[in-house]
Amino acid sequence: MAYNAYVAAGGHSAYATTPYARIRSLYIICGSGLNAPSQKAAEERAMKSCESARSHYKVITGAGCEVAASK
Repeated sequence: MAYNAYVAAGGHSAYATTPYARIRSLYIICGSGLNAPSQKAAEERAMKSCESARSHYKVITGAGCEVAASK
């Protein structure tokens, strides 16, 4: 859902996710920053959204969030 919103957004937007390894990961956590004033701001919003979701769901993965796509 977050990725589809990222693709549909017209302005500066970014999509962040936790790394996925089929052997170790049963799920991924993601977040997006849409229509921000700059690409950097969009990336910061996406990272904050992803980290917030990890905290909310108390998910412990091998690595933290990373920006997967940005425009």
